[in-house]
Amino acid sequence: MARSGLAAAARVARWADSALGPGRDAATADGKATLSVATAELAASDLGLTAAQVRADWDTARLAGLVEVHGDRARPGWRLRAWDRDDSAVLRGWVALFDAWSLACPEPEGPEPAAVAEVVSAMPQVLSFLQLSAGPVPVPQLLDLLEQRVTELRTERCEIPYGPQPEPAPEPEPCDAPLAPLLDWALRALASVGALTYGDGQATLTPLGSWAVWVKLEQICVAAQSPAGNIEQAAEDMLRGCAQLRPNAARAEYRAWLAARPVGSAVTELLDAARGEDALLRGLAFEALRVVGAPAEPDVRAVLDEPTLRPYALLWLAEHDGVDAEDAHEVLTREEATWLWVDTAAAVADHGEAPMLVRHLESAVQPTIPALLDEVRAVGHPRTVQVLVALAAAHPDPALAKAVRRAAFQVHTGGS
Repeated sequence: MARSGLAAAARVARWADSALGPGRDAATADGKATLSVATAELAASDLGLTAAQVRADWDTARLAGLVEVHGDRARPGWRLRAWDRDDSAVLRGWVALFDAWSLACPEPEGPEPAAVAEVVSAMPQVLSFLQLSAGPVPVPQLLDLLEQRVTELRTERCEIPYGPQPEPAPEPEPCDAPLAPLLDWALRALASVGALTYGDGQATLTPLGSWAVWVKLEQICVAAQSPAGNIEQAAEDMLRGCAQLRPNAARAEYRAWLAARPVGSAVTELLDAARGEDALLRGLAFEALRVVGAPAEPDVRAVLDEPTLRPYALLWLAEHDGVDAEDAHEVLTREEATWLWVDTAAAVADHGEAPMLVRHLESAVQPTIPALLDEVRAVGHPRTVQVLVALAAAHPDPALAKAVRRAAFQVHTGGS
């Protein structure tokens, strides 16, 4: 259903990618991939549609993330690239459209913006009621529920001042007739994105709409199961809280943390945490990004030019493209693999135990300890000296420990 519902939007998005992409003839005089009048008319001619249909499908494509607009330019979104091979990308696109239902249809003229905001805030409860009903619900019943919820929202906003109160606090304003046209607008907008059917004085969730409401409720439940405190923390503190958890428990915590915030801001927070000095948080941040999955791809790809994050990003992208986790390291150059080895060793030295650091030698790509030390000295990681000193202190072989200490001294003094 999601694929068929977004098919027209995907068609226009693909047309734009083909006709307006870099190196192709642009449909506007300035050569920018924007949907101007000329662009809409050209698309209508090429696709056998009206300009109005093109504009409507373009708006849907934007809301669903099939195209991304940056300033005065548009480019294909990751969901369009994954359209044919990834059903989850299609579903995510539809959920994004579902989340943006209030933008799908113009709101009615007349009601105050505050009233519109109240109705938007109240509609999740209306949708939950529709899902529990599992069938048609008369509009008057939905209006009654909406009025109750809006009254609750207004009551929650009433603040009782501290100190003497010569007069009673005012009662919240009663809900009145303007909510009826706003409910009509909300139901029409939700129907336009395929979440429900609306007509003959009643509304019914579609199977897709019912699934979306269930997913939202499940996300709330997952978030509520988060260990105390972590879900409210910034990314860096959340990752520190997960450092001692087993992998499955940590992934559950990442899912809960992600469910409580928009994906875009969550990915930004995780990457900012990965840029810090703590190598352990860098590795954990990319583990959390694995839970995010495909929506993180553009942001992960964008950090490939950052030396500190490049090895982690390359491994993430390889696994995202289907490379087995055990083989993903083959995408790294020898220098990148060595840099990653030092960075991981820094995390072990800071947060692990000495035997773990000794065992970490086995994960090096170099066949011998002398070769490893030569390449570690050359890779230029800022924690190289500390890692080598810690390794020398932990290793039980006196001769090897001496060689590692010598390498650390050479890095420290700039010798060879």
